[in-house]
Amino acid sequence: MGTLLAISDLHISYDDNRQVVRDLRPGSDDDWLIVAGDVAEKFEEIEWALRLLADRFAKVVWTPGNHELWTVPTDAVQLRGVPRYDALVELCRRLGVLTPEDPYPVWEGEGGPVRIAPLFLGYDYTFRPAGCDTKEQSLAYAHETGVVCTDEYYLHPDPHPTREDWCRARVVDTEARLSACDHSVPFVLVNHYPLVREPTRVLHYPEFAQWCGTELTADWHRRFPTAAMIYGHLHIPRITHYDGVLFQEVSLGYPREWRRHGNPHGILRQILPAPSRV
Repeated sequence: MGTLLAISDLHISYDDNRQVVRDLRPGSDDDWLIVAGDVAEKFEEIEWALRLLADRFAKVVWTPGNHELWTVPTDAVQLRGVPRYDALVELCRRLGVLTPEDPYPVWEGEGGPVRIAPLFLGYDYTFRPAGCDTKEQSLAYAHETGVVCTDEYYLHPDPHPTREDWCRARVVDTEARLSACDHSVPFVLVNHYPLVREPTRVLHYPEFAQWCGTELTADWHRRFPTAAMIYGHLHIPRITHYDGVLFQEVSLGYPREWRRHGNPHGILRQILPAPSRV
């Protein structure tokens, strides 16, 4: 009987993280792995990691983080925005990795059935610091404090006018797709960012929250039958519950971070069957 596992924020441009990925192994031939974004920035590195994982796990389900969508000068692939995302989807399909553009697979193992829904939604600057009523105010505050996400320089929304426009378009399309699913099977919702703002309240720099999601998804875990919500991005691995729904942040993070916290829930996080500690 297999296990449904998850990880995010592999950041394999760091040699120590690349070694962690080299060492990842399933516990059985039937294990599935969710990868909730931020594998790497360059296409060749993303392909290396996803190919390795797809060869080892029975099924790999991926959704992009912000780092995969960066267009950095040193990447051989200089596509931007939607064309870059589309190219990543095609790369995954060549590797046999499922993406947000593929049919949502159903996990039939212990703790199932559940429908795993990898989502690609983005953010729209609505997780603003206190006292900031607009995106412009929120960004100005971030620049004043020196806490500015690198997305502002490398994550392009082409052909959408802005990143928030891209986010809103993705939310509309994804909401319609989730609504059309058979709701007799609960979802495991997977997104790089949390679907609710609450997990960002523990950020050391609260101004960074504006790059961490959208208020448009705040009720999705209640509107749709949800067994669990899996996310990354914050580099704060933890398990919380909102309205009785399990939210699990599954990031590896940067070497300085995982050395400090010691991966309290393991490097590969067990989602199903639910571990007793949850």
